[in-house]
Amino acid sequence: MKFIGLDVSFFILSSLTALWNAGAQDSCAHRCGELLGTCSCQVTCQSLGICCPDYTEFCLQISPYSGSLMGGKDFLISNTTLTASSVLQCRFKQHIITSGYVDKDGKAHCISPLLYETGFIPLEVSTDDGSTFPYSGTWLSVHHSKVSDEEKCTLVNETKWQYYGTPNTGGNLTLNWTHQTLAAATHVNIEVWGYQETGDSYSQNWMAEWKYLYTLAREIPNTGKYSFIPVPAEGNYSTWHFGILRIIPSNYFDGQSNIPSIWSSEHALAWHLEKDFRNDPNAWATAKCIEWDRKEELLPNFLKEIIDCPCTLAQARADTGRFHTDYGCDIEKGSVCTYHPGAVHCVRAIQASPQYGAGQQCCYDSTGTQILTHDSTGGSTPDRGHDWGSPPFLKPPRIPGFSHWLYDVISFYYCCLWSDNCDFYMKRRPSSDCRTYRPPRAASAFGDPHFFTFDGLNFTFNGLGEYTLVESDLTSLTVQGRTQQARFPNGTEAQGTSLSAVAMQENNSDVIEVRYSEDLNLEVLLNQRVLSFSEQTWLDLKGLFLYSTPDQNITVMFSSGSGVEIRGSGGLLTLTVLLPEKFMNHTWGLFGVMNDNPEDDYTFKNKTTLSVHASPQQVFGFGASWAVENGSSLFTYDTEFLLNSFFYGEKHNASFLPVFSPYEDPADPLVEEMVSRCGSDPFCRFDVLTTRNLQVGSSTRLSHQNHKQMVEHLEPVVSCGWLDHPTNGRKNDTKYLQGSTINFTCNEGYELKGSQERTCQISGTWSGETPQCSPVTAIKQVIVIGSVFGIVGFVVLVRLGYLCRKQRKARFFNAAPSLSLACCVCVGRALEAWVSPHVPARQRPRSLSSCGWLCSCLCSSLCPCPCVPVPATRRRDSGPRPASAPPASGRGLGAHGGFFSRAAFCPRSLGAAPLPAHFCGAGGASSLGERRPKSQRAALAPRRPRSRSCQRSLRKSAAFCPCTVSVRASGLQERRAGLHLRCAVGSDTPRGSPAGGGRARGRDRPRQAAGLTGSWPTSSAGHWLRGE
Repeated sequence: MKFIGLDVSFFILSSLTALWNAGAQDSCAHRCGELLGTCSCQVTCQSLGICCPDYTEFCLQISPYSGSLMGGKDFLISNTTLTASSVLQCRFKQHIITSGYVDKDGKAHCISPLLYETGFIPLEVSTDDGSTFPYSGTWLSVHHSKVSDEEKCTLVNETKWQYYGTPNTGGNLTLNWTHQTLAAATHVNIEVWGYQETGDSYSQNWMAEWKYLYTLAREIPNTGKYSFIPVPAEGNYSTWHFGILRIIPSNYFDGQSNIPSIWSSEHALAWHLEKDFRNDPNAWATAKCIEWDRKEELLPNFLKEIIDCPCTLAQARADTGRFHTDYGCDIEKGSVCTYHPGAVHCVRAIQASPQYGAGQQCCYDSTGTQILTHDSTGGSTPDRGHDWGSPPFLKPPRIPGFSHWLYDVISFYYCCLWSDNCDFYMKRRPSSDCRTYRPPRAASAFGDPHFFTFDGLNFTFNGLGEYTLVESDLTSLTVQGRTQQARFPNGTEAQGTSLSAVAMQENNSDVIEVRYSEDLNLEVLLNQRVLSFSEQTWLDLKGLFLYSTPDQNITVMFSSGSGVEIRGSGGLLTLTVLLPEKFMNHTWGLFGVMNDNPEDDYTFKNKTTLSVHASPQQVFGFGASWAVENGSSLFTYDTEFLLNSFFYGEKHNASFLPVFSPYEDPADPLVEEMVSRCGSDPFCRFDVLTTRNLQVGSSTRLSHQNHKQMVEHLEPVVSCGWLDHPTNGRKNDTKYLQGSTINFTCNEGYELKGSQERTCQISGTWSGETPQCSPVTAIKQVIVIGSVFGIVGFVVLVRLGYLCRKQRKARFFNAAPSLSLACCVCVGRALEAWVSPHVPARQRPRSLSSCGWLCSCLCSSLCPCPCVPVPATRRRDSGPRPASAPPASGRGLGAHGGFFSRAAFCPRSLGAAPLPAHFCGAGGASSLGERRPKSQRAALAPRRPRSRSCQRSLRKSAAFCPCTVSVRASGLQERRAGLHLRCAVGSDTPRGSPAGGGRARGRDRPRQAAGLTGSWPTSSAGHWLRGE
């Protein structure tokens, strides 16, 4: 039995009194679990034979012993027989009362109530209608999702239920249940219940409530199946988006609490939502998502206090003290990860955050890399409400399962499953990376036993007794181990020992003990009571969680994050203790001082130390100093053997001397098999030689390999943190651990600035500079576009020259307007103001010298007649100007090569463009058809005679350019245009509109009537220019 702080002599005296007292006996009524003066009402009394006579009557045995926290479970009190006239009441937690009944066999039954917590709940039973409650026991309340499917009604095709009303989802819904669960009911009702949390968030008035909404079906036969076509709920019921179904016997009132019930799984109530949802699910859900996002903005930020995720899947699975498998994505069950596509395994932080009760979730892909929501919708998401709840439960957001649904799951439906607004959800629930994650330290004991300390020192201590393996003043953590003498295959005792029991406690938590019984069955004791895992493998206990695998590997997870793993094989226990980094310099015992310094791991109980090079005999003395005392023992002594061997006897058996260094005899036939089985493993060899048992050696070797693998998996991993891709760019990888290299590229039309490649360095930082994708700069675009248009323009000019030369003999055109036009094209927008008739003359440029070279080139290549340049300073009328001659109204073109004369100008409608001197014909007529006096014609004669065709062309009053131009610009269709220009001369104040459509006045009318009108395009360069 466990007696912490109890004097040994008092224990012996009380035990003897209980065994030999022949006087009056005490009663266990109202006193189950107590040690009385004359007998015991503790659970160990039966094995010791010291129970009070009425122990089995008042200390209840319950079957089944567990059920959903939603209540409605009918359970039997198996060790008490009552009369039919007894009026039963069952009281849970001293204030929640439900009605019980007595069956025809006289057995009492209770109905479990609706609870808002998990774990063992105190139970009291009254047979006098609540006057007294002398019977007592415990009821195990379980997370609703961890209840077996047989205990719940099943939503056939649950996905259809939760998507009903969305596109392509409709028809019948079907519900199945085990009708024998409500065997007494011939007809049942099906009810709809909703969950809500009212009051101010994170305040004392914040309350959780399950509320009856309406009855879906009444008086239906209890056949175990029901189908229906759902219709939108009326009234305010459709405002409940998350809920559950309950099946009850039809003879109970609607919404009646704490009655026999079958509950469905909790789910999104899409099938009963309002018509607006069915009309446009995306719009409806988008509005709800935005509303949820606004509410989240007002709630405190819980992300800062949750633990970071492990960096790799191997770390996550090895850190069993702080993380446990998420049942919704388990690699051991086929990796069915519905809400996390791309993941193969997820884990959840076991403990909720201290202030806000929040939870952490971590998901990993097939390479063991953590998946982040920044990169994928399958990434792990933290939870405002921990899925498993957290002590003290009862109040939001610590309600197991349901707070999580309300704050983290139904919002996922709003934003991600019913609409395409997952970015809202991921913004509020971003994945946590592993930059601040620190793996725990592992210490192990296995085999004869062999010890590996937290700092990596290994030694063999095979003393016989009970010893302190690790103690810590940080959380009052205590882990104790008991060793028993090993046996040879023939049953005789060997000169070696092995771990046979481990007991542990932290602060004032429950006490857990794992041991091998005398018949070599592995037992788990909770506060001295042997636990059964027949119904539940996960238990929420006081200050800890307890988990048992099907092959009886036990994991204890304390609230501090420390974890203890115990595995049994062949009567030998293997122990692993995992401690977080905060325990540094806060441990002592056989597992040493955790401080990264193995030199002080041999620290005695009196704080003296032993050299790490000490002999096995000296190490034996070190181990003996850590023997526990009865007053601090956590073990249960419930058999005569345990009492005699460990309670009454020495805690360290000094008379037992083990084999310190077994001898390998080459003549021993076992040695050859040992070498084959153990290889070079020294611990396996040691155990085979001391126990003469190859199976023990194999178990030791496996345990040694597991320890080395765990230490390897728990090696620190450097993370540089999530690295975003540049805007308008991409990255090629999503690994952010040391050595990972990420390359960046930009989308078309953008160029990369910064580092194209970045590598995660050992310092935890990324190499290089942050990459950015910027649009291609304007100057580069100008260069590229200019090059393209330059090439196109050159080709056009070449083609234009070829065509003009080809048709030179056939036609002749007035080059002045064309040349002026060419000049305008040359200067583009800068010339537009000069040529536009809307710009006053005083604002126009005084010179076109900048494009004179082009005009010169065009003159020589396009004109059918030889060009005769005339200096700009030379007047056409070298002699005195006749009175009848038109005034010289033009302005010179400056000092440029003299290709233009001041003698003649196009009218203002042509932009007052000057005409080249060589366009005055040999016949004495100007290129515009003006007749001059003979004396002037002789002075202005060209240097060489023109051809007759040219002379004939010069006599014409209108000029036509036969050259065709084919241009493609800005995707415009190819067009061909003949440049047909006509202009009037002889006036420095011409009339007419820019298009030649204006009305001429005064002396311009005769010329206009003769066809000597002019037009000039005012559009900017690059547009089509057409003269008429």
